[in-house]
This record gives sequence, structure tokens and C-alpha cells, in this order.
Amino acid sequence: MNVLVTGATGFVGSHVVDVLLERGLDVSFIARSTSKMRWLDSKPVRRVDGSLFDHTSLREAVSQADIVIHVAGLIAAKNEAEFLRGNRDATQNIVDAIRTYQPNLRRFVHISSLAVGGPSPSTAAPVDEHAPYNPITAYGRTKMAAEKVVIEAMQDINCTIVRPPTVYGPRDEATLTFFQVIKAGISPLIGFNEKSVSMVHIRDLARGIVDAALHERAIGQTYYIGSEKFYSWSEISTLTAAVMGRRRLSTIRVPHTVVLGIAGTVGFFGKLMGKPPVLDYEKGIDLIQQNWICSTDKAKREIGYRQEVSLNEGITETVVWYRAQGWL
Repeated sequence: MNVLVTGATGFVGSHVVDVLLERGLDVSFIARSTSKMRWLDSKPVRRVDGSLFDHTSLREAVSQADIVIHVAGLIAAKNEAEFLRGNRDATQNIVDAIRTYQPNLRRFVHISSLAVGGPSPSTAAPVDEHAPYNPITAYGRTKMAAEKVVIEAMQDINCTIVRPPTVYGPRDEATLTFFQVIKAGISPLIGFNEKSVSMVHIRDLARGIVDAALHERAIGQTYYIGSEKFYSWSEISTLTAAVMGRRRLSTIRVPHTVVLGIAGTVGFFGKLMGKPPVLDYEKGIDLIQQNWICSTDKAKREIGYRQEVSLNEGITETVVWYRAQGWL
């Protein structure tokens, strides 16, 4: 059985590839020859040269696939139009290719985000699959638009949607800055109220994605794959410092207005330089929310998902890996 993974050269996609290979499945991916393939080097995977915006390569990629796991998407963009192209339009392209060239596909798994559900009102009410859409940024709105493409495709394709929360682990560059700040002995906390987050280790997420792709009960369903416990950022900071051997941390609480001001300034100059800013005003809006948490109850009940990597184990593994790479 062949599984096509989009976004396989990235953080999440490369770990999904690892789980698929561990389970003895054949894996292919679509990417240009100029793409960085450091996480796929020497692995028994087949590359289809092209992109999600190239009709010919999409035809070749999907026509040989039994399962498609669509991880590719944008987490940073210069504007909402660019987000739409990378999230909604790319998803539409691969769905259309499946309809045309592989209508008997066994499963299409779309990797979405907690951002489509939005923040939770309290720790007692985590977002679940029954909650209405509530995106608060362009990223969330365009991931919602991509989900709607998949939901429409469920009329004739066996689809499953997976929504991860914050993801961390080896190969991740997005949360590296947090670890670097902790290494410097600083614990930056946003605002003056405690904030909670669902935070899933990449091995748990990749395993949950593959389980959802193979489980018959997951057809036509949406799942949050995250941590079973909600963590505070002060808890995460303290644990990370302990793993790094930092005895003391200087806690700096940054007011929401300052966060938004810094984020807006960084985003402005990022756009002037023509690069998609990782931090901008909308990311600042994300950062000041009190609860980014989701329930994994449905995934536990229907596909047997369990969090296997504790926060302590996950952070330790991540720090060891960062150090081995010379990133910390």
C-alpha cells in the first residue's frame, strides 16, 4: 500500500513519514528537487518532482497512491491572499486531482489546526469537534477554508481531518526560539494571567495521524490530536529550565499591549523585506489568548489515541536533539 505525504520535507510531514515506514508502508512524496530533504535523506521513499500547483506532477503522485496524507500548508505568509493560496487552494488542487485520477482512493487525511476552533473560554471548556468554527486570524480562517474544501469532498472521497494544537519536538524550528530564551535564563510570560495550552509531542501527533489514516471508523470524521493534560507556560518554562540545568530563571511578564506592539513592528519590517514574518500582529493576537486547549476524548474513544510522551520526556528529548544539532 502506497501512502503519499505532502509536506514530507517539513517538521510534521517528515515524522509522519517515519511512522509510516516503521509500519512497513510504501511512502512517496511530492517536492521540487530544490527542496531541503535533510530529514528524508537515505530513507526508502519515492519523490515525485513537482508541487501542489503543478497539474502533471499531481497526476503522477495521486494516481499511484492508496492513501494521501496532506500535511503541506503555510504557517507564515505576507498576507491573507498568500495564506489562502497555500492552505485552501493547494488543498483544492489535490482534492481535484484525486477526483480525476484516483477516485477509488482509500483515504484522504487533511492536517488542519486548532486555530480553526479558536481559543477556549476556560480550562473547564476545551474546544472539541462539536464546537463551531471560531478562527481569530488569517491563518485560522484559511485553514477553515481548507477544511470546508475537504468537507465538501467527503461526498465522494473517504476523508479524515486532524487538528493538532501546538506541536514540539526534534526538527522543529518554530519553537526553537522559546528553548533559546530559556537557555539564556529568561522565562517570558505573556500578560499577567496564567495561560494554558495543549501541547503535543511530534511522535504522538505523527502516530495519531497515521492511526486516523488507517482506522475505518475515522472516515468522515474530525479529530483533535493533542495532549491529554493542559499545561501552563510557567510550568513548561520551569520544566525546560530544569532539563537544561538552569537553576534560576528570571521571569519577565510582558503586557499584552507590548506584545502586540512588538509583533506588529516585527511583522511590518518582515513584510518590507519581502519575507513572510513568523511573528506579526496576528500572531500577537494568538499569543495573548488565555486558553489554547482542545479535548482528545473523541480520538481516544474512536481510534484509540493516547498521549504516550510525557511533557518531561518530550522536552528532554527535544533539548538533547537541539544540542546534538548545535541549535542550542
